[in-house]
Amino acid sequence: MTVPVPFSRLAVIGGGAWGTALALAARRAGRDVRQFARDPHVVEALGARGENPAYLPGISPGLPIRATTDLETALQGAEAVLLVTPAQTTRQMAGEIAARVPAGTPVVLCAKGLERESGLLLSQVLEEAAPGCIPAALSGPSFAADVARGLPTAVTVAAGDGDLADRLSLTLASAQFRPYAATDLPGVQIGGALKNVLAIACGAVEGKGWGASALAALTARGFAELSRLGLALGARTETLAGLSGLGDLVLTCSSPQSRNFAFGMALGRGEAALSGGKLAEGVHTASVAVAFASRHGVEVPVSA
Repeated sequence: MTVPVPFSRLAVIGGGAWGTALALAARRAGRDVRQFARDPHVVEALGARGENPAYLPGISPGLPIRATTDLETALQGAEAVLLVTPAQTTRQMAGEIAARVPAGTPVVLCAKGLERESGLLLSQVLEEAAPGCIPAALSGPSFAADVARGLPTAVTVAAGDGDLADRLSLTLASAQFRPYAATDLPGVQIGGALKNVLAIACGAVEGKGWGASALAALTARGFAELSRLGLALGARTETLAGLSGLGDLVLTCSSPQSRNFAFGMALGRGEAALSGGKLAEGVHTASVAVAFASRHGVEVPVSA
């Protein structure tokens, strides 16, 4: 049996909370990390202390990260790339990455969503925009603040090739962060995307003040809905029942730390949107999910 060899140098593309958390996870795993962020103040704080006061205030991990505002510098020499920008920017960022890395470079998609305009999975977007790169995906029950603090977290890392999935998982693994390798690349993405829609609905129940019983019932019925649609789209049962499906759903549908849950809470209270302009990716995914369901003859009353 061949023992996988971890990638030693990683580029993390994205200067938000999740990008910083994953850069810190990779640093704890002993990898050489270079992070791309657009905000020079974020870059300075990352380089000094591994902090991101703009997105992770109050968290001081004390692990400096090589950060830069120059994409080419971040990607130079990278053996694998973590793409940690919003789902709707994947096509643009994939094209920019493809022009700067060798063919065959793995790109791990860390956003959870579907492309709104095309309805494609993000791996399909990557294949179109960066045909020389190899798609992978990271998903699971993981709040950025928990990962940044080094609290115990488990996720799924999927790639079409099992050896690559094993290698990427080993690359990010540490005592605090446990990736499980999988080959169901579509299923991992579908579970992560669809649970965002259901989290908005659960947040609305909380915002309305309808109680824990209603919230539990909606979470359970939401999982049944996610499973029906996920299986119709080609996901595997064990994937949807695992970390990137049920696990992520339980986390996201129970805490205002989730942007989608918080967005739903705001809707339930009659507010227009989240404060601070935070992104709720489930808003973009909902219409795509309902269209998928209509085409496949699947009932999705919660998403609709």
